[in-house]
Amino acid sequence: MAISKNQYEEARIRMLKYFESANIVINDKEKEELEVADFGLNRLEEFGVQLVIYVSTDRCSAKDVVLFPGQICPEHYHPDINGNEGKEETFRCRWGEFYLYVPGEPTPNPVARVPEDKKEHFHVWHEVILKPGDQYLVPPNTPHWFQAGPQGVILSEFSTKNVDEMDVFSDPEIKRIPEFA
Repeated sequence: MAISKNQYEEARIRMLKYFESANIVINDKEKEELEVADFGLNRLEEFGVQLVIYVSTDRCSAKDVVLFPGQICPEHYHPDINGNEGKEETFRCRWGEFYLYVPGEPTPNPVARVPEDKKEHFHVWHEVILKPGDQYLVPPNTPHWFQAGPQGVILSEFSTKNVDEMDVFSDPEIKRIPEFA
């Protein structure tokens, strides 16, 4: 099942309110190009990201990402493509907080909560908590996922070439590019 146009528009409006409250200016062209991704699960309150891309060239990308309270960006990695190393990305928390999970010693009592029916698709549990001003670099081919804190979060992502459509997700049901009902 895909997200409805109405859900998509509601999420875009909600995203703009986050930017307003954090005093982040989005120009008219960027407002038109806001993206809402529900990963094809139609569970936007649980799984999704809202984003605006500022720069996307063959060498680099810059975007801001909004996650609503408790929303999860599912576990994925950025593979090598046609002999080129996978995407390397740095997340910088701008507002709110989020919980990033990467390979390493599993955190005994992680803050994030994953719905029971999707837990089998989450394998990395080393927790990194990012608050405003904190940042973390995720190397290419590194499985990772993240969840927004109780207020939601705005994070900036700076990366090498953006090829979101090539991301590999642990959950085979996921479709990265939005589809509409």
